[in-house]
Amino acid sequence: MWTYLSEWLQFAVRWIHVITAIAWVGSSFYFIALDLGLRRRRELPVGVAGEAWQVHGGGFYHMQKYTVAPEMMPDELTWFKWESYSTWLSGAALLFLLYYVQADLYLIDPEIADLPVWGASLIGIAGLGLGWVVYDLLCKSPLKNNDTALLAILFVYVVVSSYLFSQVFSGRGAMLHTGALIATIMTANVFFTIIPNQKIVVADLKAGRSPDPALGKAAKQRSLHNNYLTLPVIFLMLSNHYPLAFATEWNWAIAGLVLLIGAIVRHFFNTMHATGEKLWWCWPLAGICFIVVITLSGAPGWRTAEAETTQREWRSDPQVALANSVHFEAAEAIVLSRCSMCHAREPLWPGMIHPPKNIPLETGSDVVHYAALIERQAVRSHAMPPGNITGLEPSEREILARWLADGAAPGLGRGL
Repeated sequence: MWTYLSEWLQFAVRWIHVITAIAWVGSSFYFIALDLGLRRRRELPVGVAGEAWQVHGGGFYHMQKYTVAPEMMPDELTWFKWESYSTWLSGAALLFLLYYVQADLYLIDPEIADLPVWGASLIGIAGLGLGWVVYDLLCKSPLKNNDTALLAILFVYVVVSSYLFSQVFSGRGAMLHTGALIATIMTANVFFTIIPNQKIVVADLKAGRSPDPALGKAAKQRSLHNNYLTLPVIFLMLSNHYPLAFATEWNWAIAGLVLLIGAIVRHFFNTMHATGEKLWWCWPLAGICFIVVITLSGAPGWRTAEAETTQREWRSDPQVALANSVHFEAAEAIVLSRCSMCHAREPLWPGMIHPPKNIPLETGSDVVHYAALIERQAVRSHAMPPGNITGLEPSEREILARWLADGAAPGLGRGL
């Protein structure tokens, strides 16, 4: 019964996480666009930096932004913070349920670092906490007055963090923790800087004091950082579903390139909202970066050129060719010994009630039928077995690659 409840709990938490993330990303993107789209006019009230007229849902909206704060506090004031808090809390719960409770399956790779479950979990938690502390110190250093230098150093810091994660965790765990590090920074910006600064401004207004403009400036800088980090964190959180993103020795470099892509795309839209200018060069530049990502994802160092399966001849019936391959018997034995304990109609792995993604690999016909997935998960990448928990050897991956090369038409077997 607990297995069923646990799986539904994970699904429910993931659902909540996605919903709250949509709300947070939506409000973040909207307010950045609104802020950049403000226009200054002579007849504006004192203290108003700009205004914007918008139309939506059959009505017109008139927004004005004060440089610091209005002279009098309104009776009702809406705070945008729970979207951020709920996203982080649900994400932390999901991280705990999947990567810490099941660390031996998803977080630990003995070939990288043979860590105990508690040790891997502590490293993950400490990495997220330390990440925020270092980021916050950088933002409070003299660098805060030079946005370009600050962003460059923060970029290097995140890439180095991703590389360090890749040296202690599985590829899946490293990419996920890189995303969690960025998400923690984003929510901590809201919790420790943006909202407290706004509360101080409100308190000053109520007490009849003039608010400090530096508070608003610091909050705006952190909000801008969050805006540029949003697209990369979404990619990193989705990456655990795509082995070509995380199961490569270059996953940390892919994370860095994704940071660049996100910044380039946001720069296009932010410039357009602020000035109306469309920097079309941003898109081909982002595309080039993504081509590099694709190239890196297909270049794991453990696979030799001899076993490369992209250079293959067409076969009229790839499944027949696979079944008749001289390498099939060895490939079948490898899959059944390394994969079938989980990928069985009645899995033997504790806590599993059905094979992952409902893919059984316990007969020869199963192996042939799902050859495309075997190639993607265990040859082109080393996503499977998770954390190489069953000890699939590089030589065995080579045998699988030779077998797949015999079958060899694009789309062989059934993909996801």
